[in-house]
Amino acid sequence: MDSLKLAHDIVDIIEDRKAEDILLLDLRPDQLIADFFVICSGDNERHLRALIETVRLDVKDKHSKLPFANEGTAESGWVVMDYGDVVAHFFAPEKRKYYALEDLWDAAGRVMLRIQ
Repeated sequence: MDSLKLAHDIVDIIEDRKAEDILLLDLRPDQLIADFFVICSGDNERHLRALIETVRLDVKDKHSKLPFANEGTAESGWVVMDYGDVVAHFFAPEKRKYYALEDLWDAAGRVMLRIQ
């Protein structure tokens, strides 16, 4: 499966579910962690749960793929879904500001897509 297609599909899914500040980062050619990061924010715990569940179900239906690992909970404010070449990060707004994950990659000019 093409990792770029999977990343774009995840972006489409979370955009349809009204995720906020969606960011798609291209980590290639480094590929130390993954080819792509998808980062987004949810309004609250309930919204984060809905985003996570929708991504899990839609990717399973469309790509017959489940995440290799799922870390964190909506209650904690940060959930990571690892699909191998694509890693999706779901944040509560305050956790996203605290961790500033995208700042680690922005300086390298790796932003492929930003939807605010």
